[in-house]
Amino acid sequence: MTTTADELREEVRRRYAESARAVTERSGGCGSGSCCGDEAEPSHFGEVLYDADQHGELPETATLASLGCGNPTAVAELRDGEVVLDLGSGGGIDVILSAKRVGPTGTAYGLDMTDEMLALARRNAVAAGVPNAHFLKGVIEEIPLPADSVDVVISNCVINLSVDKPAVLTEIARVLKPGGRLGISDIVAEDRLSSDARAERGSYVGCIAGALSKGEYESGLDAAGFDAISVEFTHEVADGMHGAIVKAVKTGDPASRGLPVIQAATSAGCC
Repeated sequence: MTTTADELREEVRRRYAESARAVTERSGGCGSGSCCGDEAEPSHFGEVLYDADQHGELPETATLASLGCGNPTAVAELRDGEVVLDLGSGGGIDVILSAKRVGPTGTAYGLDMTDEMLALARRNAVAAGVPNAHFLKGVIEEIPLPADSVDVVISNCVINLSVDKPAVLTEIARVLKPGGRLGISDIVAEDRLSSDARAERGSYVGCIAGALSKGEYESGLDAAGFDAISVEFTHEVADGMHGAIVKAVKTGDPASRGLPVIQAATSAGCC
């Protein structure tokens, strides 16, 4: 039976709602079937990808709710006063860390479609004492922010879950300012793997079946209007499937084209 886009999105929403409830009820971090579930070794996903200093900046429920495949705040070189947007912000770990990095003159937005995760993230931001962290409800294919309003877009193992990835990349380009930066962690396939081969290695909700290949990511970002595109594998999560650091710069600022404005993570990044 063919699964529709709406059914896939609802499955993702349901699983992440379960994960948020699990953290709230103190019954565990990842919950069942999330990106840090049984389909990959625990060391490839979740809170273990953040260092001890970062853990010290966060409420426990923020780290428990981490379902990502990397540490995008180690990828993006955030600066005082910048506006940062985290796509699929979950329990708020990357938004909180970003809010601290950009300081009181900056702003960190988190976008998530799951009410349970949004409620958890807002509680975590209050506990962390970061009034410049704000959480929005919506889908990453239709970002509820104005054009040219964001300096940096980050994301942690979420774009692979989208049911319309070209729309996501186009929306990222729309909200970024000219010369704005993209620095994300995601699961990415080797170009040799077909869509069917990716599905054989894991489920859609498990962050595997829906992953783009390296070439698809590069061509998609180019089509959306990005320069300085880089897709760097960091660690293997299944045969031919890797955690990856994806970086790019929005076309429009000649001074920024080709410059290394986003630094690579010093530790193994992504999903």
